Amino acid sequence: MSMATEQPITIVLADDHELVRDGIRARISRVDALEVIGEANNGKDALDLVATLRPKVILMDVSMPQMNGLEAATIIHNQYPKTRVLILSIYDNPEYVRGVVQAGAKGYILKDISAEEMITAIKSVANGGYYFSSAIGPTLVGAAKSAPVDDPYGLTEREKEVLAAIAKGQPNKEVAANLGISVRTVESHRLNLREKVGCKNAAQLYKVAQELGLLDNN
Repeated sequence: MSMATEQPITIVLADDHELVRDGIRARISRVDALEVIGEANNGKDALDLVATLRPKVILMDVSMPQMNGLEAATIIHNQYPKTRVLILSIYDNPEYVRGVVQAGAKGYILKDISAEEMITAIKSVANGGYYFSSAIGPTLVGAAKSAPVDDPYGLTEREKEVLAAIAKGQPNKEVAANLGISVRTVESHRLNLREKVGCKNAAQLYKVAQELGLLDNN
């Protein structure tokens, strides 16, 4: 009589830093109950892997090229609800965390956590629960009654103004003239925006501006 074996928790890793993925894979490979079945270095590839492989968990960074983790989490939550999203990030801002959770993520862990806590987090979300790093859990609980976060990216007011202008198709010279700043400053803000929200082109920036309600304002 053969003994039934429990199926491992299948995982896709998504992070644009290869060293980070290598470190996580090394941690996970020590646990028989976990199996990495795919890796992606940008949000779009991560989404493609989820569509193809249907992992139980996707462990995903927030700031990635081509599609950021917030947008990817929203799509996965809506289109592939059986795949649980666990966010991995360096940011511990509670408003940032709540914004990602509102997008459909089931957990949020920091990159400096122990291997044991990471494994616990993966198992928790895979089994239908939620998990937040011990460093941010108490802060989230304390802020639970605050207003819903509108901006999970931590943009400054000036960056929001520049983002809205870019989304409306205004060239750098026009943005600079309207805001009373130099063209070089506009270019700097544009670079900062792309870094913060993980977008690489105007179409993606437009989507973020729309998501934040910046296009409703004239």
